[in-house]
Amino acid sequence: MKKNILIVDAYNMIGNWPQLDKLKKSDRLEDARDLLLKILSNYRKQANTEIIVVFDAMYVPGMTKQYEQYDLQVVWTAEDQTADTYIESLAGRLQTPLTQVRVATSDQAEQWTIFSQGALRLPAWELYQEIKRSKKEVKCLTIVRQSLEIVRCFFHMTKYTQKFKL
Repeated sequence: MKKNILIVDAYNMIGNWPQLDKLKKSDRLEDARDLLLKILSNYRKQANTEIIVVFDAMYVPGMTKQYEQYDLQVVWTAEDQTADTYIESLAGRLQTPLTQVRVATSDQAEQWTIFSQGALRLPAWELYQEIKRSKKEVKCLTIVRQSLEIVRCFFHMTKYTQKFKL
């Protein structure tokens, strides 16, 4: 079974997902970044995939860093490096016969580059929809589990009342 890795072009998601774009347009970019990480962290648990989130720090001297947050790998690119070039290079290195890399971006040029390296592309809107579906599935599974527990309790109660003729 292949290991799954999702590389996310962070600012591309922020600009394309309604609630994140709204935060960005309200000058709450830090909140948008944090919410993106929280959403992806919840999704990671359901999708069983490693997620690397790449932020473009090209114009921010000294911002380059990598760390783990919310069980995600977070990368801020080097001062002279765009998120696109970092992602393209990373996707090329990580894509192997034992690893399937998907790159979430709506940047057409970046999609062609990563696709030529064997990685799969995932436009921002498709990832957004995939995450929404995943949330619905979790809610449905929770309801099913709760329903099964109720049935199980009812079954045991029925058995108990029959045994003691209540």
